[in-house]
Amino acid sequence: MSLGSFIKKQFIDILQWTEDTEGVLAWRYPMADNEIQYGGSLTVRESQVAVFVNEGKVADVFAPGMYKLTTQTLPVLTYLKNWDKLFESPFKSDVYFFSTRIQTGRKWGTPQPITVRDTDFGMVRLRAFGMYSYRVTDAKQFYTELSGTREIYTREDVEEQLRGIIMATMASSLGTSGVPFLDMAANQALMAARIKTDLAVVLERYGLGLDEFNVSSISVPEELQVALDKRIAMGMAGDLGKYTQYQVANAIPLAAQNEGGLAGVGAGLSAGMVFGQTMAQSMQAAQQASQAGQPAAAAPAPAAPSAPAVEAPEIRLEKLKGLFDKGLISQADYDTAKAELLKKLIG
Repeated sequence: MSLGSFIKKQFIDILQWTEDTEGVLAWRYPMADNEIQYGGSLTVRESQVAVFVNEGKVADVFAPGMYKLTTQTLPVLTYLKNWDKLFESPFKSDVYFFSTRIQTGRKWGTPQPITVRDTDFGMVRLRAFGMYSYRVTDAKQFYTELSGTREIYTREDVEEQLRGIIMATMASSLGTSGVPFLDMAANQALMAARIKTDLAVVLERYGLGLDEFNVSSISVPEELQVALDKRIAMGMAGDLGKYTQYQVANAIPLAAQNEGGLAGVGAGLSAGMVFGQTMAQSMQAAQQASQAGQPAAAAPAPAAPSAPAVEAPEIRLEKLKGLFDKGLISQADYDTAKAELLKKLIG
C-alpha cells in the first residue's frame, strides 16, 4: 500500500448519509480512527439534520444543505477546540445524521387494559387501539434524551419507549378531562383529540413532534358491559308505558304466525291491562304513602253481598189489601196471606 493511499484513508473529505436502511432515525458516521479534513464538505439532504458532537457535547447542528467545514461553518466546535492555528488541520469529531421524515402508519394499542377514572362509573378498565405518526423535530434534544451515542437508532427502538408514554398519557388525559367515558367512546375523534393534545406536549421534551393520532377501536371488560346493559334495561323500564308498547309490538308478529295467535294476544292484552292498572294503582298508593311517611294501606277487601231488607208486617198488609182491591188476587189468597201476617204481627 502506497503512502498516499494510507494518508487518503486517514482523512475524510465528504460527510453524507444516503439513508439506505428503512426505519433508521439516527445514524453515526463511521469515523474509526479517521479524522475530518479541514475544508471538507458536508452534505445534509432534505428530511435530514446533521449534528457534530465533541467529547460528548453537542457542538453544531446543520439543517439541509451543502457546507464547507471551516471555522466559519463550525463556530461552536472551533470555540470548544480552541485551535491556535485557526483550525487549519484535520480534526476529530463524532457526526450523527438524523432523519426528520414523518414516520407514518405506526400502530399503538393496550395489550393489557388500563384503568382510568370516570365521572359515571368511577374506575373504568378499557382497551383501545389506533394509529399515529411522528417525526424528529429537535435533533439535539432527541440525541440527548433518547438516541445517545449508539451507531444506529431505529423507530422500533423509540417506539418501545413511546408505548409506555402513550399509555400513561392516555390514562391521565381521560382521567382529568371531565368528559364521561360513554361520551368519549361514542365519539372516538373526541377521545383522540384529547389524547393527542396532551401527548404532543410529552413528546416535545424528547425532540419528537406528533403529526397524527387516532383511535380506531375501544373495548371494555365484560363486567362493565354487563353494567351498561343493565343501565339500558333500567332506562327502558323507567317508562312502563313505552316498555309495554315495545313488548306488544314484538309479540304481535310472532302470534300472527300461529293459528289463533292473535286471539290469544287479545286475551293477554285484556288481562295485562287489568293487571297493569291494578299494579299501577298499588304503586301509586305506595308512593303517596312513602312521601307522607306512612306505610301503604292495604287494598280494601271486597264487600260481602248484603241480605235483602225485610218489610214490616203492617206495610205488607197494606200492599196485600191493594192487590185484592185491584182484583189481582182472589179472596182465598187474600185471607190466607192476611192470616199469616197477622200471626207474625200478633205473635
